[in-house]
Amino acid sequence: MSEPTVLIQESADVAPSARIGDGTRIWHLTQVREDAVIGRDCTIGRSAYIGPGIVLGDACKVQNHALVYEPAQLGAGVFIGPAVVLTNDEFPRAVNPDGSPKSGDDWTLVGVTIDEGASIGARAVCIAPVTIGAWALVAAGAVVTKDVPAHALMVGVPARRIGWVGRAGRPLERDGEDWVCPASGERYVEHDGALHRR
Repeated sequence: MSEPTVLIQESADVAPSARIGDGTRIWHLTQVREDAVIGRDCTIGRSAYIGPGIVLGDACKVQNHALVYEPAQLGAGVFIGPAVVLTNDEFPRAVNPDGSPKSGDDWTLVGVTIDEGASIGARAVCIAPVTIGAWALVAAGAVVTKDVPAHALMVGVPARRIGWVGRAGRPLERDGEDWVCPASGERYVEHDGALHRR
């Protein structure tokens, strides 16, 4: 059995200091910046941007044109849909009040943290600093401005929770006191605004 290899398309721009895990594929015109750490078996789509020092866990998928700005942290198995934006500046301005251009010393980086298995739908925007809980699902086009609990189904602008999802990504169905995944049969219980697997 041969060792897994890294596939980096010739048109991609990957910094020499970036660490790329075995089995990972980086597609055309993508930029991976200095000191980024990308786990094993990840897929980074065409024209994506991965900022300096970003950490992606194993088996993440970052789709075409997604922008992952530092200091974002993504757990294992995270899905980032096409044209998603993870921001990093709470108070964005190009210039200071005196009109001088802002430099890196004129603002404080804040990041988006996405826990294991969570999915961010196409063209969604996550406004840092926020944390997206494990296995949550943010719908396409949503704008996340507050922390998201694990397994939450979030939609809208600003994003609000309209239900729960299981690890299979399907909306959970109510069964008495439990929530049940129609795909896997996994059962969950809701307590104090959080969902826990039985």
